[in-house]
Amino acid sequence: QVQVVESGGGLVQPGGSLRLSCAASGSIGSIDVMGWYRRAPGKERELVADITRGGSTNYADSVKGRFTISRDNAKNTVSLQMERLESEDTAVYSCTVRHLSGITYWGTGTLVTVSS
Repeated sequence: QVQVVESGGGLVQPGGSLRLSCAASGSIGSIDVMGWYRRAPGKERELVADITRGGSTNYADSVKGRFTISRDNAKNTVSLQMERLESEDTAVYSCTVRHLSGITYWGTGTLVTVSS
């Protein structure tokens, strides 16, 4: 069984920063891609950023230059550093862990609210 647990969400003012963390544990085996998705109120879920085992990154256009994704392969963790947050970044952020077999595991999500 695999567990994916996020932490670090909360309330932040516009222009502020927040760091999300995610840890995968259990019978995870070999992890390929780790990433973050988000779902804003009334919108469809979208990819925020992901990172391969080798460190190649991919970002949504809306967060490029503001968010940075990183991972620790030895610890099976991935983090998302978010800077210059905007109200449009308000969403539930979910961590994803994709095994080399293609199976993807999801966390339950953590809420990020950007508001003054």
